[in-house]
Amino acid sequence: MKQDSSGWSNWSGSVQATPRQVIMPSSIEEVVNTVLLCRREGRRLRTVGSGHSFTPIAASDDILISLDRMQGIVSVDPEARTATVWAGTKLKLLGELLFENGLAQENLGDIDVQSIAGAISTGTHGTGRTLGNIATQIAELTVVTGTGEVVQCTEQSHPEWFKAFQISLGTLGIIVQVTLKLEPAYKLEYESRRIPLSECLQQLPKLAGDNRHFEFYWFPYAQPCQIKLTNKTDKEVTGRRAWDHISEVWIENRLFGLLSEVSRRLPGTSKHISRISASQVPVGRKIDHSHRLFATQRYVRFNEMEYNLPAEAMAPAIEEMREAMSRGKYRVHFPIECRYAKGDDIWLSPAHGRDSAYIAVHMYKGMPHEAYFEAMEQIFLNYGGRPHWGKMHKLQAAQLQTLYPKWHSFQAVREELDPDRILLNDYMRKLLV
Repeated sequence: MKQDSSGWSNWSGSVQATPRQVIMPSSIEEVVNTVLLCRREGRRLRTVGSGHSFTPIAASDDILISLDRMQGIVSVDPEARTATVWAGTKLKLLGELLFENGLAQENLGDIDVQSIAGAISTGTHGTGRTLGNIATQIAELTVVTGTGEVVQCTEQSHPEWFKAFQISLGTLGIIVQVTLKLEPAYKLEYESRRIPLSECLQQLPKLAGDNRHFEFYWFPYAQPCQIKLTNKTDKEVTGRRAWDHISEVWIENRLFGLLSEVSRRLPGTSKHISRISASQVPVGRKIDHSHRLFATQRYVRFNEMEYNLPAEAMAPAIEEMREAMSRGKYRVHFPIECRYAKGDDIWLSPAHGRDSAYIAVHMYKGMPHEAYFEAMEQIFLNYGGRPHWGKMHKLQAAQLQTLYPKWHSFQAVREELDPDRILLNDYMRKLLV
């Protein structure tokens, strides 16, 4: 997130806004007072985490509220394996704090700069066929609703509200505390391999079934792809931090950043750069504590669209994407990220009611992405795709409501908890109204 005198922008720079006021509360009472102010004066309010969404989901031309001053652990219950944390806590800090208490989250995504509330509210996920998105780890939420009421919500106390709150897009209230269901701290062994994409697609059931975490990256117009296999282990942590830093920061980020800039300035080189990048995929393995292995550093900025598909659609969708790329000759060199997730019963979860595949397409910042994203989006929609709430897409309320069986139930809860619609911005109105 960036905020200065000229306004606010998200991480990729795809969204800019000029809020009239930015509020950074340090207590629940201050959050309540902000909500009551908005109701009293007819103002609108959006909550921002780290600005890592690629859509205007957090943009505001009125009041923008950041929970950056509400970070850290509130309490830990070692026997129940739960921890209550402030909603503004960044995932990187959260991982270290939980580790100090001998605990860890079941799964995480591949970026750790997000706040915990932002991650759950947009449906952020990691990968693993038997693992749900981060919102499935919630045991309890403390929320300041759109009416200014402070509610402690669990699946037992408020079953309807809870399913709506788990992924709420910030439209039901402001999450101020989260109680997480956790595991004893554990280590993971990570392995990166380079294999032909055709071989990867043939082995998908085995790769996804035999590994706790499996994902792969394939490069447009290239044959090799990178597969990542990660599993729990009792082995000792590997002592290659200096080399890992060189590999991840200088090779995977700095060098790729230079190649990306060449592609932006000379778009005709994109296909060749994609093939070069594919041929240089790092190969190797390492062992570390879970929270330190899930996330990777991202210095190269890009725009992203990601869709959730039924798990069985992964391979056929990718084959269609390859055909479309060969016909359209899109000038893209960024790899396509492919992951899996377990289905859930969260009302606005893209994985609602089905075990899922997630496919994400990227375009380097400053390069035109519209035609490429539009073509890929049509393929995803043909397979019953649902967009990731924090990534770019073209759908609006009329289309979205056909994709979610509990859409109208969510709307009923929203009517109850934010009757004055103070928690909507123009973008969210298009999605929900």
